[in-house]
Amino acid sequence: MKGIFGWFKDSAKMKRWMMLILIGIVFASFGMANLILQEESITFLHAAKIIAYFVVGFTCVVLGLVFINKRTMELFIEATDERIDGENKVNVNSLIFNKKIYDRGPNIVVIGGGSGLNTILEGLKQYTSNITAIVTVSDYGESFGKEGDKIKYLQLEDIKNGIASLSTSNESKMKDLLNYKFSEGVLKGVSFSDIYFEVMADISKGTAEAIKNSNDIFKIYGQVLPVTEDEMKICAELENGYVVEEKSQIANVVYERMTKINRIYINPTNCKPTKGVIEAIQNADSIIIGPGSLYTNVIPNLLIKGVSKAIKDSKAKKIYVCNIMTEPGQTDNYSVSDYINAIIDHCGEGLIDYCLYDTGEVIPEFIKKYNLDGADLVEQDITKVKDKKIKFMKKNMSVIKDNLVRHDATIIANTAIQLICDDLKYLDRQNEPEYMMMNSKLKADKKIKKEKRKNSRKKQNTTKNHEKAKSKFASKYSDRIDSIKHSDERIEERKRKMKIKQDAMIENTKREETQVKVKQSQPKDEKKKVKDTTKIEPRSENTIRMNKREIRPKDYEKIREEMIKKFNNSKLKD
Repeated sequence: MKGIFGWFKDSAKMKRWMMLILIGIVFASFGMANLILQEESITFLHAAKIIAYFVVGFTCVVLGLVFINKRTMELFIEATDERIDGENKVNVNSLIFNKKIYDRGPNIVVIGGGSGLNTILEGLKQYTSNITAIVTVSDYGESFGKEGDKIKYLQLEDIKNGIASLSTSNESKMKDLLNYKFSEGVLKGVSFSDIYFEVMADISKGTAEAIKNSNDIFKIYGQVLPVTEDEMKICAELENGYVVEEKSQIANVVYERMTKINRIYINPTNCKPTKGVIEAIQNADSIIIGPGSLYTNVIPNLLIKGVSKAIKDSKAKKIYVCNIMTEPGQTDNYSVSDYINAIIDHCGEGLIDYCLYDTGEVIPEFIKKYNLDGADLVEQDITKVKDKKIKFMKKNMSVIKDNLVRHDATIIANTAIQLICDDLKYLDRQNEPEYMMMNSKLKADKKIKKEKRKNSRKKQNTTKNHEKAKSKFASKYSDRIDSIKHSDERIEERKRKMKIKQDAMIENTKREETQVKVKQSQPKDEKKKVKDTTKIEPRSENTIRMNKREIRPKDYEKIREEMIKKFNNSKLKD
């Protein structure tokens, strides 16, 4: 009885269809009553009225039954599907899609690490639950508790973030839980995830098994796997022959010694892949490599024994997602070609079928922020790639998130799914449920994007009706123009202040020079008087020149560029 009365709640949205069925029954009954009670002969007009009553009545009954069944299905799936918040408005198509496509969706393997990997996982989980994230685990260390107590742990940063990104529940809450650090007591400074994975490793008798069990405990889409269970170190050999054996120090040493990375290698070199890594690659419909730190997140995964070979032998669509910004101390002044060539030099050709890279249309204000840290835009140069079989796809996939430049998860996910759909269509499998569901989802997403763009344009038009009409260029790049304008204004303001200071300093030096000349022209007795009254010591010409030099503002970026040029020129001469 409780279930029946539940249909009459406002949230159930059943009463409207029940009312429609009742209206249909009333119309049909009225038509039937007219037919039975008719005593005189039926005229054409009277018959038409009776037929109209029957048609309206049966149409209302049929529509009511259809919609009530549809709504029953929605309520059933809302109650049983954990991924759906009951308060959110959903439609039956998306609900049916959620139940089928996630279980029957394509197998996708993502290899990488860092924030780039997490972004891709967030986009892919909208299409399938058959996701395997393969991440690097290195730099074993210790966490110190109170009174010198030590808790040994693995650096599982990428594992933690991968689990949070694939979580079926609130992603931010999951990240807060895993990254929580104790602020008091014996465990001060130790994070919850360190203790959790240490306990799980002890229970599961192995780190890899602990992570696999964690996938079920946290109820995530797919699975997160460490690339190897063996203890390994990521080492770098620099162009000047210097070897760095600590992953965390690679960027600092490269930056300090003004050199570049020659090659990356793992120690020991014969690390075995975790159970399930090779199988996931072999069964994949699509393999996505990157984005992430090229030399510390992407290439080390590919150097594990058997991983590169499995990718080369796989018939899956292999996509490399290039970074948007360079990384100081690792990929300074790198282009798209340099990123791909680095992978080819370490692992050979055949790992990449498609390369997805950004158009470079990032707001200048944010580029300047990255420039202060030594990073810059990756150059969109694809002419020097060694593997000529690679196909390139240029997409505007940069977005600003938390004042940082990030990849657009939706664009990367849509591109990967579209390539899988195109492959199925090429194999004449477009009538299969897998293709039809993915294709319909892609079309629905495109429609949603168009509607969002229209709504945003309407809002802009309503707010800017009082303003003059702008050109297409101005309307498209208005944000970037404003940011450039503001940044230029700030630069001009700084220059103006510096000029005022400079002029003041020059005036002071001129006064001192005139005073020195006056003293030199005066007799000795008068000089003593001036000395007593003014109490200003004369400065030499060298000190005045030094003051003038100090006035000039230092441009550290130019100094750094000159040092790099000198270093490169010396290398070329050698």
